[in-house]
Amino acid sequence: MATFTTTIPPSSLSFFSSSIFLPKLSSSSSSSLTFRPNYLKTKTKPLSVTSELATIPVLSFTGDKIGETQLEIKAAPPDTARAVVHRGIITDLQNKRRGTASTLTRAEVRGGGKKPYPQKKTGRARRGSTRTPLRPGGGVVFGPKPRDWTIKINRKEKRLAISTAIASALINTIVVEDFMNKFEGKPKTKEFIAAMKRWGLDPKEKSLFLMGEEEVSDNVRLSSRNIGTLKMLTPRTLNLFDILNADKLVLTPAAVEYLNARYGVNNSAYDDDEEEEEEEYEGEGEGEGEEGQGTEADENTNA
Repeated sequence: MATFTTTIPPSSLSFFSSSIFLPKLSSSSSSSLTFRPNYLKTKTKPLSVTSELATIPVLSFTGDKIGETQLEIKAAPPDTARAVVHRGIITDLQNKRRGTASTLTRAEVRGGGKKPYPQKKTGRARRGSTRTPLRPGGGVVFGPKPRDWTIKINRKEKRLAISTAIASALINTIVVEDFMNKFEGKPKTKEFIAAMKRWGLDPKEKSLFLMGEEEVSDNVRLSSRNIGTLKMLTPRTLNLFDILNADKLVLTPAAVEYLNARYGVNNSAYDDDEEEEEEEYEGEGEGEGEEGQGTEADENTNA
């Protein structure tokens, strides 16, 4: 049976400066794709989550390289990475909508109870109310009403979207030693910008700093908050939008440990902790409910 072969030049497309969102092509200058009938195509294995291992240089506060660290986190396969990240970012943005927009219909707007003029003998249009949508001050036709825009996403899917986005940004990621105690005395934005330049960061580019600690020191926070292109997050405030929106990603050693534990291959410990917290919360709620029922029963008995 004859087969038809075509030659396609290598693609230079990229997604967030990474190749994990595209299938890997052969190392040759051109890749050959053979088109075959459907009944001759072999079934592909189901896609599975992969792990991305990256070696990132560690810089000192002065900008010198003092070592290397490894970051190994889960990532979606290239064929589904775009869909996973897209679903995660759409969920985040849509869940931020308050849905409080509200308009008044002609039945809700104030006034308009009296017929403005007689039905006949005026030569004008037949008006039954001054609050018709055709006149200024009238009601709105099919206007927005308060509604809930939230959509659901699975916990594992959301976590995979964040880890995939981080894996796509590893090519533009550096690790800086802990600099919480480096900014002593009066906070100055000039000193923080000088430190960014020593680390090879452009203050005009969007930079995302992920700190491993839950709280950032006041001097660091005050020194960096006037830089409009800089975003400083903690593990509690880490989100998908800021990861995708940043040009550079700066981590601390504590943040690397957190990412390996949270989004790495062996993150069962965090899953167990979350399940235990949920069970404790549900148990407390049930206990309060039982106590409340008992109190009502006692009141009825006393009555």
